[in-house]
Amino acid sequence: MPTNAVVGQQLFSGALSGFASAVLLQPLDLLKTRVQQGDSAPGSRNTTLIWRTAHDIIKRDGIGGLWRGTSASLVRNIPGVALYFTSLTHLRTVMARSPYFSIPTVMRKEDAKSVLPKLTNQGNLFAGATARIGVGFLLNPFSVLKARFESEHFAYRSLTGSLVTIIRTGPKELMRGFMASSLRDAPYAGLFVLLYEAVKRESSKDESEAPLTAYLVPGAYATSIHSFSAAAAGGIATLATHPFDVIKTKMQVRSEHQYHGLISTTTRIWQQRGIEGFLDGASLRMSRKILSSTIGWAVFEGILLSIQSS
Repeated sequence: MPTNAVVGQQLFSGALSGFASAVLLQPLDLLKTRVQQGDSAPGSRNTTLIWRTAHDIIKRDGIGGLWRGTSASLVRNIPGVALYFTSLTHLRTVMARSPYFSIPTVMRKEDAKSVLPKLTNQGNLFAGATARIGVGFLLNPFSVLKARFESEHFAYRSLTGSLVTIIRTGPKELMRGFMASSLRDAPYAGLFVLLYEAVKRESSKDESEAPLTAYLVPGAYATSIHSFSAAAAGGIATLATHPFDVIKTKMQVRSEHQYHGLISTTTRIWQQRGIEGFLDGASLRMSRKILSSTIGWAVFEGILLSIQSS
């Protein structure tokens, strides 16, 4: 198959994954941003704050208010997920030719459930981190736009108008929070790909214990493995990197000088809340990441497997 066709399939699968995740899970993203943007009092319960925030939004804007910022999320996530999945797949393909990252190409039954190149653990870690940072750099302006659309601190009304406003403030504002995003995304993506492949490999090992659906509907069984693997990997990687998500959000939505730098923002959070300040919105982000990983990777690999088999 021509390379252009393969790239097109990967971009389409990734874009569809990004669209589904953004639309279905926007309320979790919105609530996470609202919870993280403020300076909660020490000892305040996260769960109470989440329910109060959701109640206030619904009371003021109706249930549809929970989907505020969906257009900005789509602008960020559709190209972001498409580029990430495509660049990750091609980077892994290149790395699979290297003796340092490749693994013996012995065809096993479980390999039929995946279209992705096989790498060592170190290779998966490096590929995930590199692809995520590259895409994050390109789309950081849209990450800033997305965060501010979801925040109450900015009264943005249109995508183009708000993007022009950010651009007028200069390149520095467009890259606001990129360092914190990189410190969050590089280990997250690296750990995710490593754990995703490891869990998927272990889950696929013994087909003698597979349920009847594995033989009646093999596509559904493969999808369940991708979903379970992605959910497990997403949960662990999210918990390990959440503090940088809190720092990133505050840097992107707060205008005070204390939140203009990585170190100053970290210091400010520590002084105000201590360690618990770095866990604001953790349950929301955990839920969002587990669900988006489940949807995203199941859709991405499922579509490519379907195209490949046809």
